[in-house]
Amino acid sequence: QVQLVESGGGLVQAGGSLRLSCAASGRTFSAYAMGWFRQAPGKEREFVSGITASGDTTYYADSAKARFTISRDNTKNTLSLQMNNLKPEDTAVYYCAQGSGPFLSRYEYWGPGTQVTVSS
Repeated sequence: QVQLVESGGGLVQAGGSLRLSCAASGRTFSAYAMGWFRQAPGKEREFVSGITASGDTTYYADSAKARFTISRDNTKNTLSLQMNNLKPEDTAVYYCAQGSGPFLSRYEYWGPGTQVTVSS
């Protein structure tokens, strides 16, 4: 049974930083791509960033480029998202997701989410 648990969310002022983490269990972490998504109130869930199983390729939404960095530690079964220069529009629930294979395509499993609130 796959479990994904996010942590690291909170309240931060605009311009500040947060580091989100996702602890994964239930299957071989290093075999699957991972991603971060977010959902703001009244909006659809949107892709933020993804990383292949090996960690050698990363992808970012335009809104995350140059501010967010995704990484993974396959020895610790953890996924991270370093978020810098946060803006009020980054306020959302952030979700960790695990893919169906080593490359970025369909996501099969989702964590419960962690709230990020950026005040102006």
